[in-house]
Amino acid sequence: MRRDELLDAAECLLEDQGSQGLTLAAVAERAGVSKGGLLYHFAHKEALIKAMIERLIGEFDAMIEAQRESTYTRAYLKATFEAIESGRLRRWAVVTGAAGDPELLAPLREAMARWHRHGLDDEPDPRTSQIVRLACEGVWEVATHCPAIVDYAAVRQGLLALL
Repeated sequence: MRRDELLDAAECLLEDQGSQGLTLAAVAERAGVSKGGLLYHFAHKEALIKAMIERLIGEFDAMIEAQRESTYTRAYLKATFEAIESGRLRRWAVVTGAAGDPELLAPLREAMARWHRHGLDDEPDPRTSQIVRLACEGVWEVATHCPAIVDYAAVRQGLLALL
């Protein structure tokens, strides 16, 4: 449990101050622990960022599983819009922005490859399913950088209609 509180503190720092504000000392202070207490869980800043990314991937995997009623693509689509509507998308933007080292994003690249390959052969129309999944990536991008320009309910309905 303490580990999640440290990750929460780090995400809040990123959102408030950007990647320049993410220091181990600042995370420890925000979480109300000693720097040694933080170092017990995360030996260095890169370990902290990696843990934040891994937690986000795990949460999105759980969101997909919670939406599984028929096809994987429908679940992926619904999880995408849930992430946007719940504000989790903002967390993705700030955490991935903090990962200045491309190696820190390797788990995210692996997860994206898995998400985009998973179950395509089991879909009624694999090509349309792939298009919908890629459209979700575009929705994530727009929602991150210019959220007010999209009617998310209409886009969600349009993508569901394609399936």
